[in-house]
Amino acid sequence: MSTETASAAEQVAVPPPAGWEEARSRVYAVGLAAALPAVGRPLAETDGHTLAEPLTTRTDLPAFPTSSVDGWAVRGDGPWRVVGRVLAGGSPAPLTDDGTTVEIATGAMVPEGVTAILRVEESTRTADGRVAGTPRPTPEWREPGEEARAGEELLPAGTPVDPAVIGLAASCGHDTLRVRRPPRAALLVFGDELLTSGPPAAGRVRDALGPAVPAWLRRYGCQVRPADVVGPVADTLPAHVAALRAALATADLVCTTGGTMHGPVDHLHPTLEALGADYVVNTVAVRPGFPMLLARLVDPDGRVRFVAGLPGNPQSAIVALVSLVAPLLAGLHGRPMPVLPHATLADAVPGRGDHTHLALVRLDRAAGTAHPVRHVGSAMLRGLAGADGFAVIHPGTTGEPGARVPVVPLPLLPGERSCP
Repeated sequence: MSTETASAAEQVAVPPPAGWEEARSRVYAVGLAAALPAVGRPLAETDGHTLAEPLTTRTDLPAFPTSSVDGWAVRGDGPWRVVGRVLAGGSPAPLTDDGTTVEIATGAMVPEGVTAILRVEESTRTADGRVAGTPRPTPEWREPGEEARAGEELLPAGTPVDPAVIGLAASCGHDTLRVRRPPRAALLVFGDELLTSGPPAAGRVRDALGPAVPAWLRRYGCQVRPADVVGPVADTLPAHVAALRAALATADLVCTTGGTMHGPVDHLHPTLEALGADYVVNTVAVRPGFPMLLARLVDPDGRVRFVAGLPGNPQSAIVALVSLVAPLLAGLHGRPMPVLPHATLADAVPGRGDHTHLALVRLDRAAGTAHPVRHVGSAMLRGLAGADGFAVIHPGTTGEPGARVPVVPLPLLPGERSCP
């Protein structure tokens, strides 16, 4: 580094870092304020979206009494004379005479006047063809409204739409849903020192974030196309400005890797200044990963887009994802702020002074314990590959064995639910 460059870098005014919890709350709030607009979509196109309004049922569920077994719908005492058959999808006539029965299929509408349903496997036939048997004392049909009453709210706005939600909406009589689409994300990889294939060699390292970060973003519910991943971008200011401007043309969120400090080839800050961005968070008091940032750009038409600056060290970049990008995306989806589960530390975890420490852990969900893993340096990914999340060690504390601590889980595939 030249004397002039070093002097210029030393003169950059770096603001004090935001507290980790404060930073998460701040980015969630700006994400929610910029939540993506609600649109109507056919049910088949809503997987991965988010409910923009509560899901209510249009009718009672079930809408009419339905048989829960194959058997005989009877009236009065037996043996019963067979007078017909009721299949699913039909609208049967009332059963008006005592001593009569109709054969009924599972899911079929129970005729008016039926007093019991006799299971087919518990029935017999008399010599003259009548049905005999003893119905169970508990009704063998589902009553209208047993699952839900017409107009009842089943799921709140902000619920992620997955196959279970789609099926529930269909059963309620919905053909379309009001949803928020998944945010569109892009990734810019910075660093002339990066290789995109083969093993590290001759002072150059393999880019681990270009292939990995889009997969993390998809697990947070983003749309990321292969064309949205660009890099390595040349280590010049014009190249950075051009790449970021192009990515922002279509993306709601652009993540960048590296360049978040103020070194001689760290061009992210001047790029954000050139594009008129405002910082939401500029460094966070967390280890690893403190030089993370989130900036916001607002177009003249009011469209809001975000840039998440992830540190270049791989584990630090993932810390930035779980710390800033996850709550931001929750807001853009219109979902609630993620609530962190807690676990009991199985082993000690050191504190980081006045910074929050995010420590990689493996969870034993049956025991409710968190076990620190090895190989957790900022530039390492081995520990991350065997971990379930990060234990949160608050500033000024240490993680003692037996302590209950929050855990930031690593994201699951869309639609997956974590084990209890």
